[in-house]
Amino acid sequence: MINLFEYQNKVAYEEYFEGLETFLDDIWNSREKSSFYSENEDVKIESQRFVQFLHKSKELKSNKYVGVIHYKGQKINLLPKIFYDVEKEYSANEVSQTQNHILWWLSYCRKIKFPSYQTSLGSAKSDFFEVLIYLFSKYTRELLSSSIYQQYEEVNRELSFIKGRLNTGEYINENLSRGKWHKLNCTYDAFVFDNEFNRIIKYVTTLLFNVTSSLDNKKNLREILFILDEVSEERATAEQCAGITFNPMFGEFETVRDYCELFLTNCISFDYKNDLKLFAFLLPMEYVFEDFIFGFIDKELKEISAKSQRSDTYLDESGIFNLKPDLWLKTPNKSLIADTKYKIVYSDENDPKKGISQSDLYQMLAYAVRFEVDEIVLFYPNTISDYQHSVAELKIRDTLANGKEILINAFQLPILNKDLLSVDLNTKQDLKKLFESTKNELRDRIEEILVPTRGHKTLR
Repeated sequence: MINLFEYQNKVAYEEYFEGLETFLDDIWNSREKSSFYSENEDVKIESQRFVQFLHKSKELKSNKYVGVIHYKGQKINLLPKIFYDVEKEYSANEVSQTQNHILWWLSYCRKIKFPSYQTSLGSAKSDFFEVLIYLFSKYTRELLSSSIYQQYEEVNRELSFIKGRLNTGEYINENLSRGKWHKLNCTYDAFVFDNEFNRIIKYVTTLLFNVTSSLDNKKNLREILFILDEVSEERATAEQCAGITFNPMFGEFETVRDYCELFLTNCISFDYKNDLKLFAFLLPMEYVFEDFIFGFIDKELKEISAKSQRSDTYLDESGIFNLKPDLWLKTPNKSLIADTKYKIVYSDENDPKKGISQSDLYQMLAYAVRFEVDEIVLFYPNTISDYQHSVAELKIRDTLANGKEILINAFQLPILNKDLLSVDLNTKQDLKKLFESTKNELRDRIEEILVPTRGHKTLR
């Protein structure tokens, strides 16, 4: 097992070095072009950006993606940089708890679709991807065992009576001319089991069955395939999932759809050199952090109204340079802009910039001027070795606006719980309960920053 932390450590990987690079290039060009790739213009780049290959030393170094890669019997974990400690050797249990943090963050994400259903973590240890498969397979098997999804689809069949619409042309050419006058070629809507959504479930289940090594997962997935035995086998895409809606009677299937979309968007598993056990599940961490903070505020802080990436304002009058702050927040007292920065800040008293990059400051100033707000909040993640309640407070005086002051505050948010790393993984533990204290701490901290009316200190 290889553990790579974003942009941090390097690991020697000589045996399969060249083959892995080719495999990841194929994965990069086979991936679904989801929003977080296109926004960063990565779709224009043909060579993969998941891992850096240092050819002189035959070493690997991680980029900005987190997840897991399986290749030639090796498992490569790509882990968030905020967990990296240069002096630490990570045990399998610590890696699992790190990956549980990713699962918890994903449970609040909106843009990176993650199902709301939570359950115990199952028997799959030390594998982020196996846990995801367990969550999907357990929920889907239980749901299909009690409820079968059927929907109306248009079908063409030969019948002995008219149903729906008689296809006159086909009836004359294919039936009447061949002496099959008693068979009527009709088109009608039928309530069918072999429908598009069930075909998507079967395709995703087959994919996962071919890559999982967990006996529990194989058992659940095999039962799903048994239930869907009469459903046609057909390749599916994430776009198909996104286009499927349900009436209230089948509302529980929305979770299954969301899982299917999650796998089809972020998991690439194909017949690569006749080996179906090569796969990757990779997510860009900066978007996970942004999406998590928005989803968390929206779900856990009822007094705050959050809008994600308002994009109706431009820096220039000709409307070329679009401004997209991460969060537009409205509290009972004020409106302000918040921007998430997935960067490591350091508590260095000698740093006059106080951990804030100059480019970030310019960006925040542009937001303040064009959105006509005098308060900007920057959210950074805490790290395994550092948590500062307040990173920096900067005041900018706008001489073009009669000396109006713009206040920029930067904070670290407690999104990781380092105490969990030393806790033995309990596979029967509910993910929600596992992070209950972390959720409460994060909610209180954001509330203290944004809603200072309950006796908290104000930002100023």
